[in-house]
Amino acid sequence: MESAGERSGRKTAPVEKGTGRCPVRHDADGVWRVATYDTGRAALRAGGTLQAGLGIETVEKLPASVRRPVLYRDGPEHREHRRQTARYFTPRRVSEHYRDLMIRVADQQLARLRQAGSAQLSDLSFALAAEVTAGVIGLTESRPGLLRRLERFFPDTFEEPSYTSLRGLRFMLLRNTAWLGLYFGDVRPAVRARRRTRRDDLLSHLLDEGCTAGEILGECVTFAAAGMITTREFVNVAAWHLFGDDALREEYLSADEAGRHAVLHEILRLEPVVSALHRRTTAALDLPDGDGATVTVPSGSLVEIRVDDANLDTDAFGAAPERVCPARGADGHVPGPGLSFGDGPHKCPGAAVAIQETDIFLTRLFALPGLRTRGEPTVRVKESLGSYEVRGLVVTVDPDQGPDDQGPDDQGPDDRGPDGRVQAEA
Repeated sequence: MESAGERSGRKTAPVEKGTGRCPVRHDADGVWRVATYDTGRAALRAGGTLQAGLGIETVEKLPASVRRPVLYRDGPEHREHRRQTARYFTPRRVSEHYRDLMIRVADQQLARLRQAGSAQLSDLSFALAAEVTAGVIGLTESRPGLLRRLERFFPDTFEEPSYTSLRGLRFMLLRNTAWLGLYFGDVRPAVRARRRTRRDDLLSHLLDEGCTAGEILGECVTFAAAGMITTREFVNVAAWHLFGDDALREEYLSADEAGRHAVLHEILRLEPVVSALHRRTTAALDLPDGDGATVTVPSGSLVEIRVDDANLDTDAFGAAPERVCPARGADGHVPGPGLSFGDGPHKCPGAAVAIQETDIFLTRLFALPGLRTRGEPTVRVKESLGSYEVRGLVVTVDPDQGPDDQGPDDQGPDDRGPDGRVQAEA
């Protein structure tokens, strides 16, 4: 029997039901598209491929002497970097080193919400994700204005850089200004502090590896995109699901941490923030095509792993994969978020960070008295990144009536905080 908590389907995209998806297909545009879980995981784990998409064309124009950010590296160098930095992202370290930071930032943002009475959830979640990610990386000496600098660096629309048009020139000027803003406002102060005294963080590790300040800037921007932008959207969409499903919300709020994380993983499986991942083959790639058959993808081909399709694979996730069912793994099917964090060498290192900070924030948000939403949010798809944006989800509370205890492991609010802003609405 279907429970009430299993009724919520995707909110950010229409669900295509059915089990007849072709695991691998070669489309007219020359792209090989993978649409099932096992085949997608095999493509992401395979050797003989390189990272593609996510702006790699711009990175490839850098001089050979400049070290590429880890997102754009492959092979032994990439594996060694991930091995050495894995300790910064283990679930245990995340819980022991970053939980207090997450609690402090969440409490501060919700205190602003209580004071204002209403706010755009996307503003609250952006401030949360920005400061937590900055803390994990080591950008802890930033000058005031971090959120404004990040908003300039990740604008709503991206133009095509050009030396032959006014729009192209203007975009290039704005991008260079944004780079300089992050460098002088955030990266350089942190680098200078760690040149004097190393700390146990990722930025100090990069300095120990001999990275220049410019190369560290590139790494920080990569982590900002991966940690701040995607987590912001996941907080928004997870809250949207919980607001819209009383039974699922009750299940989430009454569960222990493991149970709450299972709910969040299931929502993320349905709502992958990045819907497609890309790889470029450097050798012939054999992929399973169902029923024991294989398909050979030629060397030099672009492969697109459709995460949104793979996460609805009935062979992997069972019947009705378009429904939220936190206990899905208990029936022998694949548990967790599917391919939403990727897989293989480039699997997202910050998965534990994203889930824990989302959980800490949402448990405190839903403990506020008089919490409700106003209006319906809108969803915009960003084709260049294969992602979505949820905007206009306004949350309201009873002003200045929030309890001291807003969730588990409460440490109390801190009067320090990031340069976040809450947009109150009349």
